Amino acid sequence: MRLVNVACFTACLFCICSLNLNAQPKALGIFEGHSDVGTDVKPGSSVFIEQTGQYVISGAGYNIWADHDEFQFLWKKLKGDFILNTRAEFVGPKGVEQHRKVGWMVRKNLDGKAPHVNAVVHGDGLTSLQFRKSAGEQTMEKKSTLTHANIIELERKGNTYIMRMAKYGELFVIDSVDLNLGDEVYVGLFVGSHNKDVLETGVFSNTSITVPAWKGLVPYRDYLGSRIEVLDVTSGSRKVVHTAAESLQCPNWTSDNKSLIYNSKGSIFQFDFSKKEPVLINTGEVKNNNNDHVLSFDGTMLGLSSSVQKAGGSVIYTVPVTGGTPKQITPKGPSYLHGWSPDAQKLIFTGQRNGEFDIYEIPAKGGKEKRLTDAKGLDDGAEYSPDGQYIYFNSNRTGEMRIWRMKADGTQQEALTNGEFHDWFPHVSPDGKWVVFISFLKNEVAKDDHPFYKHVYLRIVPVDDWKTPKVIGYLYGGQGTINTPSWSPDSKKIAFVSNSADIR
Repeated sequence: MRLVNVACFTACLFCICSLNLNAQPKALGIFEGHSDVGTDVKPGSSVFIEQTGQYVISGAGYNIWADHDEFQFLWKKLKGDFILNTRAEFVGPKGVEQHRKVGWMVRKNLDGKAPHVNAVVHGDGLTSLQFRKSAGEQTMEKKSTLTHANIIELERKGNTYIMRMAKYGELFVIDSVDLNLGDEVYVGLFVGSHNKDVLETGVFSNTSITVPAWKGLVPYRDYLGSRIEVLDVTSGSRKVVHTAAESLQCPNWTSDNKSLIYNSKGSIFQFDFSKKEPVLINTGEVKNNNNDHVLSFDGTMLGLSSSVQKAGGSVIYTVPVTGGTPKQITPKGPSYLHGWSPDAQKLIFTGQRNGEFDIYEIPAKGGKEKRLTDAKGLDDGAEYSPDGQYIYFNSNRTGEMRIWRMKADGTQQEALTNGEFHDWFPHVSPDGKWVVFISFLKNEVAKDDHPFYKHVYLRIVPVDDWKTPKVIGYLYGGQGTINTPSWSPDSKKIAFVSNSADIR
């Protein structure tokens, strides 16, 4: 397995677009309309390809600059705060026009001289935040230190616009500007050719519009909507397979590759890919299930963590994956399940005992707990490697939440990540070659917390080389996104949850 080569990715996009451009001529996906902005602009087009989730936009026009603009704009009207994210590639040879443009734009109206802000990548790789403060005024620019970005994010927070840019696989580079465009604005994707007689084309994938948490949201009482997504770890391609207005959390991938298991409102559901609808799994009287649920390696048993007030909090149960009467495993809580041993004989969990959160093992049929970690701080998210030799986990014992590894008996504990972020929930691929984990930003999240509704990265590393984790997912989520093992059986995909206050 390897991360995708960008040139190959672009070529594949071009082939897909050539085959499907006529398939959905009128569909606009999450957008409402499209327009050629400016006067007497050579007609462009915007097409949504439902099969691939891509937007193909062709636009002409002299430029998006100076006191007026000409380009093709695929737009939607929005109010309030939002986060716009996409992966953009030009179609066609490099060097056609060094100032052709693709990106996100927020615009006061559709007049060519309107105030606006855009996060843009030029044909020569120039990456910048451009803005016009008032109608007909000269456009201004903040040039990024990054060039040739293809991950483009633009967020509005009040009257501040935040541009986040990256080359796929790398971290965001950030710029911002304060700008008042009014509450209701046009937001969308754009392509400009920098040549009034020529149409240039851009292809946009993994495109999302997110409405973030409102000020005053109370965690664990107020919830945003959820998107269950499937991500191809080689190409980075993402597909939303299920959405809901309520909180859906932590999909486990079943061993037959046909469905996902997740929790919502204390219940456990199975989502069949072919039927495209969730079915409740019978867990008897155990109805306060949280997002620490794990499938055994052979896929026949499901481990649950469910709140039992009289037992001190979350308690661990096991039940056949088809449903039934759960068997209680841990006598007391808090106990949060995170892994089965490959031979199905042991469970590992995070337990709070005597005021400390440590990692414990316990026989899968119940019995005596064995403590595996004893460092001061929070140890969490433990999971066996497929060969049973190691346990991966996260710990903030150094003052930063990092990914750690130890032998299955608890010996040889070592930190694997460097503390640049707060890293949580390592998940080893079924083939034992890769580890995926979630990274929270230190300026948003405390070292002992993994809250809902934050900017997070999904990152991947080979199990034998932790020097440079690669980003495979840029998203808004956190708690419930990827707390539990979520690899597909063939080690090619992962499932996760992203969030928005208004699912689109």
